[in-house]
Amino acid sequence: QVQLVESGGGLVQAGGSLRLSCAASGRTFSSYAMGWFRQAPGKEREFVAACSWSGGSTYYADSVKGRFTISRDNAKNTVYLQMNSLKPEDTAVYYCAAQKDGYPSRYYYTVWYDYWGQGTQVTVSS
Repeated sequence: QVQLVESGGGLVQAGGSLRLSCAASGRTFSSYAMGWFRQAPGKEREFVAACSWSGGSTYYADSVKGRFTISRDNAKNTVYLQMNSLKPEDTAVYYCAAQKDGYPSRYYYTVWYDYWGQGTQVTVSS
């Protein structure tokens, strides 16, 4: 079993920045592909970003491209989501997820991932 714990959420004004962290347990973190999703009230869970086991390949939803950056530090068993130029539409609970194969293929779909964190709330005020 892999445990994922998100942190770094909070309240920020529009145009501001926030960095989310996802700390993972286990010795095999460096072999996992990682993803970030978000879910606003009354809406379906939405893909945000994903990266390969090395962080060398990254993927972004069009809605966040150019504003958000996914990265990872395998030595610290942690994946990050740097969020800049935040908009009120970014308000949601943000979740990290892990996939054991290590190379994103169906990264857009929630069912592809093996493990999920509990989520962290991000609220962007206008």
